[in-house]
Order: sequence, then structure tokens, then C-alpha cells
Amino acid sequence: MWEPVINLLPEYYCLAPDQPEHGGSRQIGPFSMELAAQKVAELITRQIPGGKAHLVGLSEGAQIAVKLLEIAPNLVIKAMLSSALLRPLPGLGWINSPAWFTWTYRLFIQPLKNSDWWIKLNMKYSAGVSDEFYPNFKNDFQHMTEAEFVNLMAANQRFRLPPGLELVLTPALVIAGKKESGAMKQSVRDLAAILPGAKGVFLNLGKNSSAAKEHNWALTNPRLFAQTVRAWIDEKPLPAELESLDD
Repeated sequence: MWEPVINLLPEYYCLAPDQPEHGGSRQIGPFSMELAAQKVAELITRQIPGGKAHLVGLSEGAQIAVKLLEIAPNLVIKAMLSSALLRPLPGLGWINSPAWFTWTYRLFIQPLKNSDWWIKLNMKYSAGVSDEFYPNFKNDFQHMTEAEFVNLMAANQRFRLPPGLELVLTPALVIAGKKESGAMKQSVRDLAAILPGAKGVFLNLGKNSSAAKEHNWALTNPRLFAQTVRAWIDEKPLPAELESLDD
């Protein structure tokens, strides 16, 4: 999913690892934010000259990045964290049990793995992924196991603001889509408030956009995403689509 952004940032040495129980790292698990953050820390230490990196994360990746700021902030020069959910979705706190995710998988994923219309529906309206990435999305959808789904969803929905972030001085750009849920937007406010070096903004892709498109903007608007990465790292003005939390 990061190829369109990486292709627009040729001046940077970019690494986009498969997280535990994802893609080529499916043999590593079970997935947890702690394990994923440890693996990213190992990658930075092993493969980045100087052992420090700018860290960019979106959604689950942003949650992992927040965890990494807790356990190894010394490895991060600057962070860009987009849509890191840190609060329960209103009225859905009861869905966090493994049994709920197990039955979700058995009812809505397992029996529909060969249904193109269902996969495309999820791809477009739940993930905001464009048609050109359908082969990749379908492959991941079809190969996802029950255990992988349950581990990922439980970790995502249960993740909360880690302790000690008020001591982390790493500059962090914290983002959520303006059309995303109230819980997501409040998560941005929480992070911006607790991280001393944070700047919080809302992404506004216009009236014809959607929560899914703003959530997954690395794929729906890779040029703007790359411009934002470059501006944040180079300390330049952010694109106009990124608005102050008070606007």
C-alpha cells in the first residue's frame, strides 16, 4: 500500500515492512502492538544508517508508531501519525471480545472469500482503496486466517494511550480525517495534548470526500501524503488540506 507514496519520495531511503501476521511476515506472531513495535525498532537499528529514522504510520501503523514512541523514542527523529485510534468507538465497547471477532470472521469473511462483489464492497467503502489495487486487496483478503483477523482486530480496538508519552520530546505530526469518527478525532486531540512536540491537524479532502478516503489517504491521495511527509521532515508549511484542530 505504500508504493505510491514511496515512489513520490525518491530522495529518501524508505522501508515499508510487513507487520507480524501480514504479507511476508505471516510466520511472525501472534500480532500485538508490542511485538510490531519491537520488530520496527529492530529494523531501524539493523538497517537504518545511524540507527534513527523518521517514522510514518497510518491507522494500525500509526498505533504501532505510538507504541514505538513509548518503548524506544530514541530511535525516532520525527513521527507522522495518521488516524491512530486510542479511544473506544461510541456504543461499540462490547465488540472487543475475541468471540465477537471470531464470529465476524466466520460470518462475513470466511464464506465470502471468493465473492468479488463483497471484496470490492469492502475495499471501496470500508478501506477507501481504489480499483487498481484490487488484485492485492483480494489476495490479502483471501489469505487472511481467522487467528490473524482476531489478533489484529482485538489489538486495534483495545489500543489506548500508553503511559509516559508526556516525557517523549520527539516532534510528531498527528492527523485524522475531518470526516472520520469522533473517537478518531478525539484521539488526535489526546495525542497532540500529551506529546510535548506534537502538532495536531485535521485532513480535509473536500465536501465530496468520505471518512474512508480521508482515513486511507496514503492510497487515495498519495501525492498529498508525500507532500505532507516532505513538508514535515523539512520543516516547511503544511499543505492547505491540513487544518488546525481549532478550525
